[in-house]
Amino acid sequence: MKDLIEIRWHGRGGQGAKTASLLLADAAFNTGKYIQGFPEYGPERMGAPMTAYNRISTTPIRVHSNVYQPDYVVVVDDTLLSAVDVTSGLKEDGAILINTTKTIDEIKPLLKGYNGSVYTIDARKISVDALGKYFPNTPMLAAIVKVTGIMTDEEFLNDMQSSFKHKFAKKPEVIPGNMQAVEVALKEVKKIQ
Repeated sequence: MKDLIEIRWHGRGGQGAKTASLLLADAAFNTGKYIQGFPEYGPERMGAPMTAYNRISTTPIRVHSNVYQPDYVVVVDDTLLSAVDVTSGLKEDGAILINTTKTIDEIKPLLKGYNGSVYTIDARKISVDALGKYFPNTPMLAAIVKVTGIMTDEEFLNDMQSSFKHKFAKKPEVIPGNMQAVEVALKEVKKIQ
């Protein structure tokens, strides 16, 4: 891992991008890294475009602003590809991760000339199969961990098991489904460019 990794999340209100960015920050912190995880607040409402950010570093983080030149971008809802400039500032040596079933030929025109790595995952199918409902943030969280290599799969799975036990203490029946979603996502994220 390089000294500092910056990630920008694009989602819609209610899809869990903010929660995923905070869970990623917690997981990275638990492996000894310095972290930031925060949303950008505006007139958010259910379904409206929203942004969240992560900074993960092996050294203390001194910058406290939004992320303008991310190493990685996570797109939780592929309809945002035509609504928001998701590749703005994205470094060519980084990558974009998109929750979609579209092909590279369908995606490419929406990336505004971005020529870096493109990864996709079908977070809808994974979450519906594992959880019975559409919660894209859990598979997207696992996918970005895999793409970035911020931590090993084993470190991530152990942290998620612990995190889910705490988060879902009053609903322990949802823990196995969430664990299944992260395990499948780690295997199914794929590079298409």
